[in-house]
Amino acid sequence: MNNRVVLERFPAGGPRGSWPAEEFAQAQRAQGKAAEVVMDLHSDAFLVVVRGGASPE
Repeated sequence: MNNRVVLERFPAGGPRGSWPAEEFAQAQRAQGKAAEVVMDLHSDAFLVVVRGGASPE
């Protein structure tokens, strides 16, 4: 099991591509969360996730 928590979703078809997801992830990292951006091909979206089951606050 991958044990990830999705903090936010961003549509991959947006005009700015992954930038909004990257910006959101950077803001989360500035708050001390180990956020990263991954691509979910099934839903065609960029997901901002944290690993290890940390719950979003």
